[in-house]
Amino acid sequence: MDTQQMQMEQMGQFRITVWEEENFQGKHCEFMQECRNIMERDFRKIRSIKVENGVFIGYEYPEFQGQQFILEKGDYPRWEAWSGNSGYRTEHLLSFRPIKCAKHSDSKVTLYECKDLTGRKFELCNDYPSLQAMGWCSKEVASMKVNSGAWVAYQFPGYRGYQYILERDRHEGEYRNYNEYGTQAHSHQVQSIRRIQQ
Repeated sequence: MDTQQMQMEQMGQFRITVWEEENFQGKHCEFMQECRNIMERDFRKIRSIKVENGVFIGYEYPEFQGQQFILEKGDYPRWEAWSGNSGYRTEHLLSFRPIKCAKHSDSKVTLYECKDLTGRKFELCNDYPSLQAMGWCSKEVASMKVNSGAWVAYQFPGYRGYQYILERDRHEGEYRNYNEYGTQAHSHQVQSIRRIQQ
């Protein structure tokens, strides 16, 4: 972790409060850093969330495993608020971590037609609710390189379906095969993508 990231954490750059029950009820706790397993904090699960500062990724299982959900600043009283149009229902989360490289104004990602960052490529700097509408000829993206910032890629157009969080400071920004998009990635179907807002 560099000095700037340490200072940001100390100044409260990342702040999330989690509750054990829906609608901000029951046991709750505030965090300013990652939590690998909420059950180690005597919680059964996370069912509602408030993100006050920063951006987090929530995970279905401990140790940052399973389906990923982007948690930007705001209130998440129930699972529908974080899963949105994902089409994947998980009524609780068990781990989360901050995204430290999210810089909405300075984000670039390169999409590749083939694995290992090869084949036809396309560089993006903006949000695209439909990659096919902007000229990408396939429903699939076999590999990606995050040049700067952090992104959420979605399985379907309109920011729907499984969410894949892609960060510059993970894998050196290189996602050489779809299974590196996340532990839940079962195909390289990606049809929309957006920048993560800090």
